[in-house]
Amino acid sequence: MVTLKDVALRAGVTKQTVSNVINKRPVVKPDTRERVERAIAELGYTPNLLARGLATGQTMMVGLVMPTIANPFYAELVEDLERCLEEEGYSIALCTTYGQPERARRQLEILKRRYIDGLILADDGNVGHDVDLLTEMGFPFVLCASETEIPSGATVVTFDHGQAGYLAAQHLRDLGHRDIAVVGDLPAHRVRLEGAQRALAEASITIAPSRIRATRVSSQLGGFEAAMGVLTEHPEVTGVMATHDLLALGVLQAAAELGRRVPEDLSVVGIDDIAAANQTHPAVTTVAFPKQSMARKSTEFLVHALKSGRQRPGVTWLRPELVVRESTSRLTA
Repeated sequence: MVTLKDVALRAGVTKQTVSNVINKRPVVKPDTRERVERAIAELGYTPNLLARGLATGQTMMVGLVMPTIANPFYAELVEDLERCLEEEGYSIALCTTYGQPERARRQLEILKRRYIDGLILADDGNVGHDVDLLTEMGFPFVLCASETEIPSGATVVTFDHGQAGYLAAQHLRDLGHRDIAVVGDLPAHRVRLEGAQRALAEASITIAPSRIRATRVSSQLGGFEAAMGVLTEHPEVTGVMATHDLLALGVLQAAAELGRRVPEDLSVVGIDDIAAANQTHPAVTTVAFPKQSMARKSTEFLVHALKSGRQRPGVTWLRPELVVRESTSRLTA
Protein backbone atom coordinates (compact mmCIF):
# COMPACT_ATOMS: atom_id res chain seq x y z
CA MET A 1 0.00 0.00 0.00
CA VAL A 2 1.31 3.42 -1.01
CA THR A 3 1.88 5.65 2.02
CA LEU A 4 2.14 9.36 2.70
CA LYS A 5 5.88 8.86 3.09
CA ASP A 6 6.13 7.31 -0.40
CA VAL A 7 4.41 10.34 -1.93
CA ALA A 8 6.68 12.71 -0.01
CA LEU A 9 9.81 10.89 -1.24
CA ARG A 10 8.60 10.90 -4.86
CA ALA A 11 7.77 14.62 -4.73
CA GLY A 12 10.86 15.57 -2.72
CA VAL A 13 8.87 17.22 0.07
CA THR A 14 7.96 16.53 3.68
CA LYS A 15 4.99 14.43 4.78
CA GLN A 16 3.45 17.58 6.25
CA THR A 17 3.54 19.23 2.83
CA VAL A 18 1.74 16.24 1.30
CA SER A 19 -0.84 16.47 4.09
CA ASN A 20 -1.30 20.18 3.38
CA VAL A 21 -1.96 19.43 -0.29
CA ILE A 22 -4.43 16.63 0.47
CA ASN A 23 -6.32 18.82 2.93
CA LYS A 24 -6.29 21.77 0.49
CA ARG A 25 -4.51 24.11 2.89
CA PRO A 26 -3.46 27.33 1.13
CA VAL A 27 0.10 27.30 2.55
CA VAL A 28 1.62 25.31 -0.33
CA LYS A 29 3.23 27.05 -3.30
CA PRO A 30 1.57 26.30 -6.67
CA ASP A 31 4.59 24.55 -8.17
CA THR A 32 5.02 22.39 -5.05
CA ARG A 33 1.32 21.54 -5.03
CA GLU A 34 1.55 20.49 -8.68
CA ARG A 35 4.55 18.27 -7.93
CA VAL A 36 2.77 16.58 -5.02
CA GLU A 37 -0.44 16.07 -7.01
CA ARG A 38 1.61 14.51 -9.83
CA ALA A 39 3.29 12.14 -7.36
CA ILE A 40 -0.11 11.16 -5.93
CA ALA A 41 -1.40 10.36 -9.42
CA GLU A 42 1.72 8.43 -10.45
CA LEU A 43 1.72 6.29 -7.30
CA GLY A 44 -2.07 5.91 -7.13
CA TYR A 45 -2.10 7.11 -3.51
CA THR A 46 -5.45 7.05 -1.71
CA PRO A 47 -5.69 8.88 1.65
CA ASN A 48 -6.82 6.86 4.66
CA LEU A 49 -9.96 8.86 5.41
CA LEU A 50 -10.57 7.26 8.78
CA ALA A 51 -7.02 8.02 9.94
CA ARG A 52 -7.29 11.55 8.61
CA GLY A 53 -10.59 11.99 10.42
CA LEU A 54 -9.09 10.85 13.70
CA ALA A 55 -6.16 13.21 13.23
CA THR A 56 -8.12 16.28 12.17
CA GLY A 57 -11.42 15.72 13.94
CA GLN A 58 -13.18 15.86 10.56
CA THR A 59 -14.22 13.04 8.25
CA MET A 60 -15.05 15.31 5.28
CA MET A 61 -18.37 13.48 5.05
CA VAL A 62 -21.74 15.24 4.91
CA GLY A 63 -25.08 13.48 5.44
CA LEU A 64 -27.84 14.19 2.92
CA VAL A 65 -31.41 13.41 3.98
CA MET A 66 -34.01 13.34 1.17
CA PRO A 67 -37.68 12.29 1.15
CA THR A 68 -37.02 10.08 -1.90
CA ILE A 69 -34.89 9.80 -5.00
CA ALA A 70 -37.76 8.26 -7.00
CA ASN A 71 -38.91 11.82 -7.72
CA PRO A 72 -36.39 13.26 -10.23
CA PHE A 73 -36.49 16.63 -8.45
CA TYR A 74 -34.75 15.17 -5.41
CA ALA A 75 -32.43 12.99 -7.48
CA GLU A 76 -31.30 16.07 -9.40
CA LEU A 77 -30.91 18.04 -6.16
CA VAL A 78 -28.69 15.27 -4.74
CA GLU A 79 -26.44 15.46 -7.80
CA ASP A 80 -26.21 19.27 -7.54
CA LEU A 81 -25.38 19.04 -3.83
CA GLU A 82 -22.80 16.31 -4.41
CA ARG A 83 -21.03 18.43 -7.03
CA CYS A 84 -20.97 21.50 -4.76
CA LEU A 85 -19.74 19.52 -1.75
CA GLU A 86 -17.06 17.76 -3.81
CA GLU A 87 -15.70 21.17 -4.80
CA GLU A 88 -15.23 21.81 -1.07
CA GLY A 89 -13.58 18.40 -0.53
CA TYR A 90 -16.58 16.63 1.03
CA SER A 91 -18.19 13.28 0.24
CA ILE A 92 -21.83 12.41 0.95
CA ALA A 93 -23.80 9.79 2.89
CA LEU A 94 -27.36 9.61 1.54
CA CYS A 95 -30.50 8.64 3.49
CA THR A 96 -34.18 8.73 2.46
CA THR A 97 -37.25 9.21 4.65
CA TYR A 98 -40.01 8.07 2.21
CA GLY A 99 -42.03 10.95 3.66
CA GLN A 100 -42.57 9.03 6.89
CA PRO A 101 -42.07 10.98 10.16
CA GLU A 102 -40.98 7.85 12.07
CA ARG A 103 -38.45 6.90 9.41
CA ALA A 104 -37.16 10.49 9.26
CA ARG A 105 -36.39 10.44 12.98
CA ARG A 106 -34.89 6.95 12.75
CA GLN A 107 -32.58 8.04 9.93
CA LEU A 108 -31.44 11.02 11.96
CA GLU A 109 -30.71 8.74 14.92
CA ILE A 110 -28.61 6.52 12.63
CA LEU A 111 -26.69 9.51 11.26
CA LYS A 112 -26.07 10.67 14.81
CA ARG A 113 -23.87 7.60 15.28
CA ARG A 114 -22.08 7.96 11.93
CA TYR A 115 -18.79 9.69 11.28
CA ILE A 116 -20.16 12.79 9.57
CA ASP A 117 -19.30 16.45 9.93
CA GLY A 118 -22.65 18.01 9.06
CA LEU A 119 -26.06 17.56 7.47
CA ILE A 120 -28.13 18.97 4.61
CA LEU A 121 -31.77 17.94 4.79
CA ALA A 122 -34.57 18.40 2.27
CA ASP A 123 -37.55 19.13 4.49
CA ASP A 124 -40.76 17.53 3.26
CA GLY A 125 -42.67 18.58 6.37
CA ASN A 126 -41.30 15.74 8.49
CA VAL A 127 -37.65 16.59 9.06
CA GLY A 128 -38.44 20.13 10.18
CA HIS A 129 -40.29 18.73 13.18
CA ASP A 130 -37.03 17.22 14.43
CA VAL A 131 -35.02 20.42 14.82
CA ASP A 132 -34.69 19.60 18.52
CA LEU A 133 -32.98 16.30 17.66
CA LEU A 134 -30.82 17.98 15.03
CA THR A 135 -29.68 20.54 17.57
CA GLU A 136 -28.95 17.82 20.14
CA MET A 137 -26.82 15.94 17.59
CA GLY A 138 -24.34 18.79 17.64
CA PHE A 139 -23.74 18.76 13.87
CA PRO A 140 -24.10 21.91 11.80
CA PHE A 141 -27.12 21.47 9.54
CA VAL A 142 -29.01 23.23 6.76
CA LEU A 143 -32.65 22.63 5.85
CA CYS A 144 -33.57 23.08 2.20
CA ALA A 145 -36.73 23.12 0.06
CA SER A 146 -39.02 23.64 3.10
CA GLU A 147 -42.58 24.58 2.11
CA THR A 148 -44.77 24.59 5.22
CA GLU A 149 -44.09 25.18 8.90
CA ILE A 150 -40.59 26.52 8.32
CA PRO A 151 -38.83 26.23 11.68
CA SER A 152 -37.37 29.30 13.33
CA GLY A 153 -33.78 29.39 14.53
CA ALA A 154 -32.53 27.05 11.80
CA THR A 155 -30.53 27.76 8.65
CA VAL A 156 -33.03 27.33 5.81
CA VAL A 157 -32.62 27.68 2.04
CA THR A 158 -35.91 27.31 0.22
CA PHE A 159 -38.03 28.36 -2.72
CA ASP A 160 -40.96 30.74 -2.77
CA HIS A 161 -43.50 27.94 -3.25
CA GLY A 162 -46.46 30.31 -3.15
CA GLN A 163 -44.98 32.36 -5.97
CA ALA A 164 -44.46 29.17 -7.98
CA GLY A 165 -48.16 28.34 -7.77
CA TYR A 166 -49.02 31.94 -8.55
CA LEU A 167 -46.87 31.98 -11.72
CA ALA A 168 -48.30 28.68 -12.97
CA ALA A 169 -51.92 29.77 -12.55
CA GLN A 170 -51.22 33.29 -13.79
CA HIS A 171 -49.87 31.80 -17.01
CA LEU A 172 -53.05 29.79 -17.60
CA ARG A 173 -55.16 32.82 -16.66
CA ASP A 174 -53.30 35.12 -19.06
CA LEU A 175 -53.80 32.60 -21.87
CA GLY A 176 -57.57 32.99 -21.39
CA HIS A 177 -58.31 29.82 -19.42
CA ARG A 178 -61.05 30.05 -16.82
CA ASP A 179 -62.08 26.39 -16.43
CA ILE A 180 -58.99 25.27 -14.54
CA ALA A 181 -58.26 22.16 -12.50
CA VAL A 182 -55.44 21.34 -10.09
CA VAL A 183 -53.80 17.93 -9.73
CA GLY A 184 -51.71 18.04 -6.59
CA ASP A 185 -49.59 16.35 -4.01
CA LEU A 186 -51.83 17.70 -1.27
CA PRO A 187 -51.75 18.82 1.48
CA ALA A 188 -47.94 18.81 1.13
CA HIS A 189 -48.13 21.43 -1.64
CA ARG A 190 -50.84 23.49 0.00
CA VAL A 191 -48.78 26.68 -0.36
CA ARG A 192 -48.48 26.17 -4.12
CA LEU A 193 -52.24 25.71 -4.36
CA GLU A 194 -52.83 28.87 -2.33
CA GLY A 195 -50.54 30.79 -4.68
CA ALA A 196 -52.53 29.53 -7.67
CA GLN A 197 -55.82 30.50 -6.07
CA ARG A 198 -54.47 33.98 -5.38
CA ALA A 199 -53.51 34.49 -9.03
CA LEU A 200 -56.91 33.33 -10.27
CA ALA A 201 -58.80 35.43 -7.72
CA GLU A 202 -57.25 38.53 -9.28
CA ALA A 203 -59.34 37.72 -12.37
CA SER A 204 -62.41 36.66 -10.32
CA ILE A 205 -61.77 33.00 -11.15
CA THR A 206 -62.34 30.33 -8.54
CA ILE A 207 -61.47 26.64 -8.67
CA ALA A 208 -64.37 24.47 -7.57
CA PRO A 209 -63.37 21.96 -4.87
CA SER A 210 -64.30 19.09 -7.21
CA ARG A 211 -61.64 20.33 -9.65
CA ILE A 212 -58.89 20.09 -7.05
CA ARG A 213 -57.66 16.50 -6.92
CA ALA A 214 -55.18 15.20 -4.39
CA THR A 215 -53.06 12.40 -5.80
CA ARG A 216 -53.06 8.94 -4.26
CA VAL A 217 -49.30 8.67 -4.77
CA SER A 218 -46.80 11.41 -5.57
CA SER A 219 -45.76 9.95 -8.92
CA GLN A 220 -46.59 9.99 -12.61
CA LEU A 221 -49.14 7.25 -11.93
CA GLY A 222 -50.72 9.42 -9.24
CA GLY A 223 -50.96 12.32 -11.67
CA PHE A 224 -52.51 10.05 -14.31
CA GLU A 225 -55.16 8.68 -11.95
CA ALA A 226 -56.11 12.10 -10.56
CA ALA A 227 -56.24 13.68 -14.02
CA MET A 228 -58.36 10.85 -15.41
CA GLY A 229 -60.87 11.49 -12.63
CA VAL A 230 -61.10 15.25 -12.89
CA LEU A 231 -61.08 15.39 -16.72
CA THR A 232 -63.74 12.69 -16.99
CA GLU A 233 -66.01 14.42 -14.48
CA HIS A 234 -65.24 17.92 -15.78
CA PRO A 235 -64.74 17.75 -19.57
CA GLU A 236 -65.15 21.54 -19.68
CA VAL A 237 -61.70 21.97 -18.10
CA THR A 238 -59.23 23.58 -20.52
CA GLY A 239 -56.24 24.09 -18.23
CA VAL A 240 -54.58 21.92 -15.58
CA MET A 241 -51.94 22.95 -13.07
CA ALA A 242 -49.95 20.08 -11.54
CA THR A 243 -48.17 20.91 -8.30
CA HIS A 244 -45.01 19.22 -9.57
CA ASP A 245 -43.72 18.05 -12.95
CA LEU A 246 -43.90 14.32 -12.30
CA LEU A 247 -47.66 14.75 -11.84
CA ALA A 248 -47.79 16.88 -15.00
CA LEU A 249 -46.35 13.96 -16.98
CA GLY A 250 -49.23 11.87 -15.65
CA VAL A 251 -51.70 14.57 -16.79
CA LEU A 252 -50.25 14.35 -20.33
CA GLN A 253 -50.73 10.58 -20.22
CA ALA A 254 -54.36 10.97 -19.10
CA ALA A 255 -55.06 13.55 -21.80
CA ALA A 256 -53.79 11.14 -24.46
CA GLU A 257 -55.92 8.36 -22.99
CA LEU A 258 -59.02 10.57 -23.20
CA GLY A 259 -58.26 11.89 -26.68
CA ARG A 260 -57.54 15.42 -25.43
CA ARG A 261 -54.84 17.11 -27.51
CA VAL A 262 -52.19 19.09 -25.63
CA PRO A 263 -52.09 22.06 -25.97
CA GLU A 264 -54.91 22.41 -28.57
CA ASP A 265 -57.62 21.02 -26.28
CA LEU A 266 -55.91 21.16 -22.92
CA SER A 267 -53.08 23.28 -21.52
CA VAL A 268 -50.89 21.71 -18.85
CA VAL A 269 -48.38 23.44 -16.57
CA GLY A 270 -46.18 21.92 -13.87
CA ILE A 271 -43.76 23.09 -11.20
CA ASP A 272 -40.11 22.08 -10.55
CA ASP A 273 -38.50 21.91 -14.02
CA ILE A 274 -37.12 18.38 -13.83
CA ALA A 275 -35.13 17.24 -16.86
CA ALA A 276 -37.94 14.94 -18.04
CA ALA A 277 -40.29 17.92 -18.41
CA ASN A 278 -38.26 19.10 -21.39
CA GLN A 279 -37.80 15.61 -22.86
CA THR A 280 -41.42 14.59 -23.29
CA HIS A 281 -43.72 15.44 -26.21
CA PRO A 282 -45.04 17.99 -25.92
CA ALA A 283 -42.42 19.54 -23.65
CA VAL A 284 -44.03 20.70 -20.41
CA THR A 285 -44.43 24.35 -19.52
CA THR A 286 -43.30 24.64 -15.92
CA VAL A 287 -42.20 26.92 -13.13
CA ALA A 288 -38.50 26.34 -12.59
CA PHE A 289 -36.98 26.13 -9.13
CA PRO A 290 -33.27 27.11 -9.09
CA LYS A 291 -31.97 23.80 -7.71
CA GLN A 292 -28.33 24.59 -8.48
CA SER A 293 -28.58 27.87 -6.56
CA MET A 294 -30.16 25.98 -3.66
CA ALA A 295 -27.35 23.42 -3.67
CA ARG A 296 -24.67 26.11 -3.78
CA LYS A 297 -26.24 28.23 -1.03
CA SER A 298 -26.85 25.22 1.21
CA THR A 299 -23.25 24.10 0.75
CA GLU A 300 -21.96 27.61 1.39
CA PHE A 301 -23.87 27.92 4.67
CA LEU A 302 -22.86 24.45 5.85
CA VAL A 303 -19.15 24.87 5.03
CA HIS A 304 -19.16 28.25 6.79
CA ALA A 305 -20.61 26.59 9.90
CA LEU A 306 -18.09 23.75 9.72
CA LYS A 307 -15.14 26.12 9.44
CA SER A 308 -16.29 28.81 11.87
CA GLY A 309 -18.24 26.73 14.36
CA ARG A 310 -21.19 29.11 13.98
CA GLN A 311 -24.42 28.65 12.02
CA ARG A 312 -26.31 31.45 10.31
CA PRO A 313 -29.96 31.12 11.37
CA GLY A 314 -32.54 32.54 9.02
CA VAL A 315 -34.37 31.82 5.77
CA THR A 316 -32.94 32.42 2.30
CA TRP A 317 -35.72 32.61 -0.31
CA LEU A 318 -35.01 31.67 -3.92
CA ARG A 319 -37.33 32.95 -6.64
CA PRO A 320 -38.92 30.61 -9.21
CA GLU A 321 -39.28 31.48 -12.90
CA LEU A 322 -41.88 30.53 -15.50
CA VAL A 323 -40.49 28.44 -18.39
CA VAL A 324 -42.92 28.39 -21.33
CA ARG A 325 -42.74 25.30 -23.55
CA GLU A 326 -45.16 23.40 -25.78
CA SER A 327 -47.86 22.14 -23.37
CA THR A 328 -49.71 25.45 -23.01
CA SER A 329 -51.38 27.71 -25.56
CA ARG A 330 -53.92 30.51 -25.76
CA LEU A 331 -57.52 29.44 -25.41
CA THR A 332 -59.38 29.86 -28.69
CA ALA A 333 -63.12 30.31 -28.95
